[in-house]
Amino acid sequence: MLHSGEARKLKYPRESTLSLTEITADAARSEAFDGHECIWLGRDDKRGLTAIVAIHNTALGPALGGTRIWPHESFDAALTDVLRLSRGMTYKSAVVGLPFGGGKAVIIADPKTGKTPELLEAYAEMLAALEGQFFTGEDVGLTVADADFLRARTPNVTGTTRGGSGNPSPVTAEGVFLGIKAALRHRLGTDRLDGMVIAVQGLGSVGWSLCEKLHGEGARLIVSDIDAARVKKARSAFSAEAVPADAIGSVEADVFSPCALGGVLSQETIPGLKARIVAGSANNQLARHEDARLLMERGVLYAPDYVINAGGLINVAAELAPGGYDRAAAMARVAGIPVTLLDIFERAEKQNLPTNDIAAEIAMERIRAARRS
Repeated sequence: MLHSGEARKLKYPRESTLSLTEITADAARSEAFDGHECIWLGRDDKRGLTAIVAIHNTALGPALGGTRIWPHESFDAALTDVLRLSRGMTYKSAVVGLPFGGGKAVIIADPKTGKTPELLEAYAEMLAALEGQFFTGEDVGLTVADADFLRARTPNVTGTTRGGSGNPSPVTAEGVFLGIKAALRHRLGTDRLDGMVIAVQGLGSVGWSLCEKLHGEGARLIVSDIDAARVKKARSAFSAEAVPADAIGSVEADVFSPCALGGVLSQETIPGLKARIVAGSANNQLARHEDARLLMERGVLYAPDYVINAGGLINVAAELAPGGYDRAAAMARVAGIPVTLLDIFERAEKQNLPTNDIAAEIAMERIRAARRS
């Protein structure tokens, strides 16, 4: 367990059992550390909370990113996850032109058995104590109802019914849906989905909503999920073919759409990939940044995850705009995701570079410009 740094005196309006410690120096030893500005560890043994908030870069504005509740196998695994995710949020905000920096939080707990009101209350105190450094919302294991619970106790929570934008998952799915069409248009010269075979890995909120959209336009779906009940439901609702979770990445398909957890594209799995396009909602789909070159060398078009899945972030960020949430304006911005992707695809081909290198360069151009101004 990391333990360096001084415990922060909480500015929360009651006696608290929460301790908040900055662990940036120790976190810098992780291979996933990438110049992160600040990492906080919140612990409350009485209420079962162990949470890490990672703030990667705030050149464009305050850090914004979801909170993931997941039973990581170790503290180091959770730290690696939050460091990688927060870096991705920096790039995601920058590449789609949002005035926010990158941050992310993980709570080490099983969302089915360990997510108690007491744990969420302790986490709300942690968010409040960070005094506006970090805005958060729904992610894996944290529902809109949970976000509402947090918002009632601290103002720096988005994606709530109170804030107006609600569940970001359908908007994320809309961006991925439009991004798949853009990738098909670039690679195959058509964005018609009728008859296209799409392999969707993960049938959570985003994956399910995406399947609805794809099925509605005639795509043939192959699906997998660790939840057998969801798979059974998808077979009925979408006439989908079901395959085991460890086989979805190697099925014959036009598009492979990872919509579960990250790290599914690696030196081990990419050689077995048969799809011509990878375009999905999962964060950190690549086990390593360099694995995008393996995809390129195999002729696979990769839609960088933090670009194609930016719809949910765009939607919750709209709550923080002057004048409050404007759904029409948010959806108009989501509709720009295909334009950004097509620009990335074209630049990647011209420069003979992986698409994620181009996306990262676009993001860094905007961050450097902000630092100069």
